[in-house]
Amino acid sequence: MDKTLIAALQREARPLETAEDLDYLLDCIGDASLVLLGEATHGTQEFYRLRADISKRLIVDKGFDAIAVEADWPDALRVSRYVQHGGDDMSADQALSGFKRFPQWMWRNHEIVELVNWLRVHNHHVASPARRCGFYGLDLYSLQQSMHAVIDYLDQADPEAAARARQRYGCIDHFAEDPQRYGYATSFGMKPDCEAEVLRQLVDMNRTANEHLRTGTVPDEFFYAQQNARVTRNAEVYYRAMFKGRDESWNVRDSHMAETLQALREHLGQSIGRPARVVVWAHNSHLGDARHTEMGRHGQLNLGQLVRERYRPQDSFLLGFTTHAGSVTAASDWDGPAELKSIVPSRPDSVERVLHEVGMPAFLLPLRGRNSALARAGGRLLERAIGVIYRPDTERMSHYFRADAEHQFDALIHIDRTTALRPLERSALWRHEEPAETYPSGL
Repeated sequence: MDKTLIAALQREARPLETAEDLDYLLDCIGDASLVLLGEATHGTQEFYRLRADISKRLIVDKGFDAIAVEADWPDALRVSRYVQHGGDDMSADQALSGFKRFPQWMWRNHEIVELVNWLRVHNHHVASPARRCGFYGLDLYSLQQSMHAVIDYLDQADPEAAARARQRYGCIDHFAEDPQRYGYATSFGMKPDCEAEVLRQLVDMNRTANEHLRTGTVPDEFFYAQQNARVTRNAEVYYRAMFKGRDESWNVRDSHMAETLQALREHLGQSIGRPARVVVWAHNSHLGDARHTEMGRHGQLNLGQLVRERYRPQDSFLLGFTTHAGSVTAASDWDGPAELKSIVPSRPDSVERVLHEVGMPAFLLPLRGRNSALARAGGRLLERAIGVIYRPDTERMSHYFRADAEHQFDALIHIDRTTALRPLERSALWRHEEPAETYPSGL
């Protein structure tokens, strides 16, 4: 390991030991109205805790209006109603019960319960319902739920429009429970696709939204239905793209996230008189600018890249999270049970190993505008990404890629040894484990 590089990074690193240590991060964020908080895994307790701590500070200190997460729109909207003192749910656990799709633990876990309870208490002290902080989903997997949500709304608001939506969505409805079957059938000529029908429904909803805007603002409930129509249209494209190649389906998904984020920001901004300030939670692979990764060089884009391209540099801040070793909650296969797995110590040729050699249990490394020593690696380092599936036996092929971290992100937080996220529902393969003593418990 390059000792000169490590010594330089030790000078740049800012220890994370107390709540006050986040003050420096907030100074780095400045006036950014879009703060994207990543994670190197989908199952690490410390990443969730720190993202929650940072989000609370952004909401309280900088007036942020919403948290938008890598989750399905209908499920997150149920949580949003609860934290904004609406809906029928009586507890955070009940509000989170809509998250039934694999992987449940991403949102049905103890850290999210704590955050949801905090949001509800915070919003109790906000007099105007329009100013209460919401919790929204950016993803597009909820094809069936979103179709039904559109029809349910229109049944109440416009029965004739509901009848048209039923007819259009009827093209796909019997496949919606297993949308991959739909994608397979249409891609291989076994069934005509329904692209025109779902697009026609979205166009109708957009036309009605424009009519609302001409006379005032778009009502919240209409916007929620319009977003479900957007999910339906983009999910239909996504499931067909799955059988054309990984890059194409990935780009559909991240483009949808960016489109949803923009629509949410504009809608919330109607009632507050400015574009909404939103903190985003998603995996590093979605939030670290793809142009500085090997996937980007192969044609993938992502949400972090699109945010940087669409907004001024000072409007956004991309924060990545890394770890060297510890444990993680993940499955061995898609739709498999949650398991508590050990994380293999990072490879010698990875950015995680470089940050491990800094020798601090937890620290912030500012990057933007800093000419960081990390640039000496010249994009030659590997970077690790553990999603909902972790396969340590094929880790180099399954979980590492080449990346230029100092340009991917505006800052990094490194927690050297992390612990597994605690799911609300634990499988026989998940055993209890105490949090690591290295976690900055004062935050």
